[in-house]
Amino acid sequence: MLNKIPVGHKSIDDYSSIIGFDYIQSLKQKASKINKLKILHLSSTAYGGGVSEMLYTLVPLMKSIGLDVSWQVITGDEEFFITTKNLHNGLQGADFIITDYMVKAYKRRSKENAKLLDTDADVIICHDPQTAAIPYFCDKLDKYKKTAWIWRCHIDLTCPHSSAVDLIKDYVNQFDGTVFSSPNYIKPELKTDNHYIVYPAIDPLSPKNMDISSHTINELLSKVGIKTDKPVLTQVSRFDPWKDPLGVIDVYREVKKDIDLQLLMVASMASDDPEGWHYFEKTARHAGNDLDIHLLSNVYGVGNLEVNAIQKISDVVIQKSVREGFGLVVSEALWKGKPVVGTNVGGIAVQIVDGDNGFLIENTTEAVQKILWLLSHKQQAIKMGKKGKQYVKQNFISPRNLMDIIDVIIDIAA
Repeated sequence: MLNKIPVGHKSIDDYSSIIGFDYIQSLKQKASKINKLKILHLSSTAYGGGVSEMLYTLVPLMKSIGLDVSWQVITGDEEFFITTKNLHNGLQGADFIITDYMVKAYKRRSKENAKLLDTDADVIICHDPQTAAIPYFCDKLDKYKKTAWIWRCHIDLTCPHSSAVDLIKDYVNQFDGTVFSSPNYIKPELKTDNHYIVYPAIDPLSPKNMDISSHTINELLSKVGIKTDKPVLTQVSRFDPWKDPLGVIDVYREVKKDIDLQLLMVASMASDDPEGWHYFEKTARHAGNDLDIHLLSNVYGVGNLEVNAIQKISDVVIQKSVREGFGLVVSEALWKGKPVVGTNVGGIAVQIVDGDNGFLIENTTEAVQKILWLLSHKQQAIKMGKKGKQYVKQNFISPRNLMDIIDVIIDIAA
């Protein structure tokens, strides 16, 4: 049997001061249309990355409005996760060559997970490529033929490599519905007749995003050895080539020629990302002996509260991704009233209104220029940050994500 992930208690009523009573009532009324259905979320890891963070909020919120919902995590060995990491990269546009070894590893573990899946769910929502083949093998095992299967893709599919698409397209086509994070990600080969756009969302009441006192902030920063005697530039992202951590360091070094500052690079090391430690080491070598560059992660005691504190004391947040399925770290920073300088790719472009709550950039030179401007125009930066928080409140918080997911389930399974 697959691992069932326990989730804490959350109530939609706790969000009333943010979204209002009428919105909560609308959620509960919609949920009543599917409250007899059993719903299962299926993902590849219980920690590290935006998918697990969203599920730790989404699942208990679904429960709080009367839905029968659970969350399970698939199993995987090193061969499988190396394959799915390469597949992930290929779907985001990296060179990708399908080998017999990859195909066998992917099929073998997907079939094993199909055997281990034990549920009476009416609706199963599979997240990302790691889970894409499971309904195919369930069908081969004569399991869950009456179940409604939904594939939720969180990856930037703007220009996927054709070989990566070829590996999973036949599996994806078997789903009853597909969900993407941007209209630009909908590809003919990777969609079903029922396909939807659902923007990811942050939880404004989670430890990473809730209000914390100045005293708590200072304690948390002291614990991880961060001082605020210099302006702070921050990127919160996995150590991954798609997040361009080496490029972030290059930007910091150019800015530092004009303004003395420090760079905080914060990551959560995920269990399904075997490439993470390699790129952490590569980033550390690129940083060298610069004492103003801080590489921080959950492995070294930097959890959600610490990330919250770091984002709150940052002067500018950067997101220099090469590809980005959505990048909830942008909304997290905007929610804390911080202007964000982000690459004009994927979901970043959905969250940043250029020149209003941050800046969209195309290259290192533009990033340096915009960061210097924000550090030199603090009042304008504060105004942009306030606009950013309001924009997130309207578009990218968890109750809205809940509403969208309910709409998808109603359309497919009700």
